[in-house]
Amino acid sequence: MSAPAADAAATREGRIWRTLESVLDPEIPVVNVVELGVVRHVRTAGDGRIHVGLTPTYSGCPATEVIEQAVRAALDHAGLDDVMLETVLWPAWSSEWLSESGRRKLEAFGVAIEPRAGTAPACPRCASRNVERIGEFGSTPCKAHYRCRTCREPFDTFKCI
Repeated sequence: MSAPAADAAATREGRIWRTLESVLDPEIPVVNVVELGVVRHVRTAGDGRIHVGLTPTYSGCPATEVIEQAVRAALDHAGLDDVMLETVLWPAWSSEWLSESGRRKLEAFGVAIEPRAGTAPACPRCASRNVERIGEFGSTPCKAHYRCRTCREPFDTFKCI
């Protein structure tokens, strides 16, 4: 690819990323799909077409199709109707892919992030780690349900898959 073509592709990829930031998660509309980490890549293929890779947060996530439709609609509305969407299943989504702004927004919304290595999540309301898991699944399959033993409030956590 020539330098001017590479510059044009990079500019277009940046426009696509900005467009994707306008697409909110349908189940937790305080975060967009970029902050949620479901957008795996925006890249120009050898044929010059730009591909957007999307990874669902959970196998069988019912919001996957809704997210794809919202992404397609946003791209089409921005005049980017030639962008190809592809589903990326490997590696599987991980809560480690959440952006820092996404983590802050989720916590403010009352959703914690389950840490690795068996450590209990912090209650998003009082920050206590004196919590108990009361359900394998929370409001959606990608979340587990906890209760804080300190403030007694229930909360969901994104599972660290």
